[in-house]
Amino acid sequence: QVQLVESGGGLVQPGGSLRLSCAASGMIFSIYAMGWYRQAPGNQRELVARITPCDNTKYIDSVKGRFTISRDNAKNTVYLQMNSLKPEDTAVYYCNANFNDDYWGQGTQVTVSS
Repeated sequence: QVQLVESGGGLVQPGGSLRLSCAASGMIFSIYAMGWYRQAPGNQRELVARITPCDNTKYIDSVKGRFTISRDNAKNTVYLQMNSLKPEDTAVYYCNANFNDDYWGQGTQVTVSS
């Protein structure tokens, strides 16, 4: 079955960087749109960034110019490079795969704090 495993979260100071990875298995990775979502306490889960099978990307306004989503189809992995992190980026980040159905990873915590 489809499995998505995130890694790379942690504690970072404001202005710092993190790179999240999501390794996929049990699927034909290259045909899926892949996304990163996040959910902060008390908030709804929101789409942060998305990349299509054709490498088209989109971002929410609050992360444009700071975050970059990319994919490596040879490694069945999607990445989220996060630079200039802010305290408001603190959340659990989830990997999503979409092709007719949605699949989710277990999430990885990102905490931005001094």
